[in-house]
Amino acid sequence: MEKVKKQVTNRNSLSEIAKLFLKLGIIGFGGPAVHIALMQEEVVRKRAWMTEEHFLDLMGATNLIPGPNSTEMTMHIGHEQAGWRGLIVAGCCFIIPAVIITAFFAWLYQQYGQLPQVQPFIYGIKPAIIAVVLSLMIGLGRKALKNVELGIIGILAAVAVLAGFNEIYVLFGSGFLGMIMYLLKNSSKTANGIFPFVLLQISNTNTSLSDIKLFLTFLKIGSILYGSGYVLFAFLDAELVDKGLLTKQQLVDAIAVGQFTPGPVFSSATFIGWQIGGAAGAVAATIGIFLPSFLFVALLNPMIPQLRKSKIMSAFLDTVNVVSIAIILSVIVEIGKLTLLDWRTILIALFSFIVTFFYKRLNTAFVILGGAVFGYILSLI
Repeated sequence: MEKVKKQVTNRNSLSEIAKLFLKLGIIGFGGPAVHIALMQEEVVRKRAWMTEEHFLDLMGATNLIPGPNSTEMTMHIGHEQAGWRGLIVAGCCFIIPAVIITAFFAWLYQQYGQLPQVQPFIYGIKPAIIAVVLSLMIGLGRKALKNVELGIIGILAAVAVLAGFNEIYVLFGSGFLGMIMYLLKNSSKTANGIFPFVLLQISNTNTSLSDIKLFLTFLKIGSILYGSGYVLFAFLDAELVDKGLLTKQQLVDAIAVGQFTPGPVFSSATFIGWQIGGAAGAVAATIGIFLPSFLFVALLNPMIPQLRKSKIMSAFLDTVNVVSIAIILSVIVEIGKLTLLDWRTILIALFSFIVTFFYKRLNTAFVILGGAVFGYILSLI
């Protein structure tokens, strides 16, 4: 009887996980920062699946492994709710809408040689996204800041990223600084911990256009890539454009598709795979770039509670959590420089921030969609 109840509960959990991440995969415009902000709202605030502290730990963990951070966050949440089945369901449901939409654009592009005009809507979506992320990160930041030292490290980390330092170096460097500060404050105590880190290297393939080699190329990229979507495009430039498998214009258009479609930016791999090898190439590239994330999260997730039991590794995680928020905010600053260029975008951003900050029960998807509508209307003025 107890076993039957557990199976029913697990099925219900999988159903809830699927519904949530399909929704986020459809409405998740704006990249990893907004994805994580939306997940925090849905998972912590609305559904109370976990505490904000544990959410922060999972968010920090996504920065410790290669791959798309927000996609890996969905997998962590799914694993927390329903084990390895939840991990697979959450990851696939978040990825699939973006892949389908991107594949549709890839087909249009191959048929007509250009992308549809969506700029008027993007004009309003971007400032709304900035406001949503800023509002939600304020709440997370309050939980993450456990002492003044963490606040100072967070500010220094944000400044370092804005100054051009590599995000992953800043993240790990800050984490180790947090460990050193803990040891200095607790020099009379001893603490042991193990830092898990897995790096998968796949052998390089140079010239073949076969689907298998296309899969291996994207598998390699997905296995070693840290950082934002822009780092992905640098890898793709070196792996595909320099080797004559893709034109520079196709890569630029892939960047555009990754920016204006919802879901993970890594779905650009679907677009690129389609241009190189048609539908089969799109499938090979998509599976290749996302597969490592499933494996990394499956390995790392069970270790997180054990890391929390070690005081020194707990100090590392606390610092990484603060720095992760600082990095997201620094990305928002950079996006703001490129987006808030006139009174219209500033007005949309201010209005979106006020609505998100003071009406916390309102689904942020409506704020983003409202930004798109206002952006379209104001662009006509």
